[in-house]
Amino acid sequence: MELNLKGKRALVTGASKGIGRACVEMLEAEGCQVLGVSRSIAPGPKAKAADLSVHGVAEEVAAWAGDLDILVNNAGAIPGGDLLKVDEDTWRKAWDLKVFGYINLTRAIYAGMKKRKRGVIVNVIGAAGEKMNAAYITGSVGNAGLMAFTRALGGASHADGIRVVGINPGPVATDRLISLHKQMAQTKLGDASRYEELFKDMSFGRPATSEEIANAVAFFASDRSAYTSGTILTIDGGSSNR
Repeated sequence: MELNLKGKRALVTGASKGIGRACVEMLEAEGCQVLGVSRSIAPGPKAKAADLSVHGVAEEVAAWAGDLDILVNNAGAIPGGDLLKVDEDTWRKAWDLKVFGYINLTRAIYAGMKKRKRGVIVNVIGAAGEKMNAAYITGSVGNAGLMAFTRALGGASHADGIRVVGINPGPVATDRLISLHKQMAQTKLGDASRYEELFKDMSFGRPATSEEIANAVAFFASDRSAYTSGTILTIDGGSSNR
C-alpha cells in the first residue's frame, strides 16, 4: 500500500535504537525526511543528541527541527518496581522523560503545526497503561496518563488540522527485553542463550518486532489514516484481553 509520505518531514525521539530506530528506517523508506533525537545518538545534520527530561530542551529540539509534518514521541524507559520500591526521585526522573518529555515536546511542536493547519503526532506509549501492574506501578500510571493525554488532545486537535494518536506496544524484541530475558534464562535455566524458551507464554510464542510497531506508526502518520485521531492502537498479540 502506498502511504503517500514522500517529502514529509518527521521527527522521531528515542531514535538511536529499538522502536525509535525502526521508525526512522520505516519513515525514510517511505520517502520522509527524518530527523532523530536521542540522548545517545551521534550528532549530525539529521540527528541531535538531547535529553528531553531536562527543562527547556523540548523547546530547543522544536526550534532545531523546524516545520514538521510528523512527530513520533518514543523516548523513555520507566523502571520496574512496586510502590514501596520506587522512591520519589526515581519516579520523578522517569516521568520527566517519558511523561513530561512527551507533553512538552508535543506542546512545542503543536504550535507550529497549528499555524500551518496540518500535522500528525504519534505517541508510542505502552500496554501497561491499560493492563495495570502493581509491580510496574510507575510505568502503569505514567502510560495511563499519556493515554489520557493522547485521547484528550486528539479529540480536539481536528479543529487545528492536526491528528494525535497513540500506540501501545506489548513486549517488543528490543535490546532491553532480550537482555532481561537472557538474565532470566541464566537464573532459571542456567544458560543465557536459551532466553527464547521464555517467550513460549507470549502471544504467538514471541514478542513483537520493532518493525511491526514502526509499520503501525507509518500508517497512522499517513493520509491512509486521515480520519483517525484521539484513539490508541494496542499491539500486544491480544495479551491485554487475557
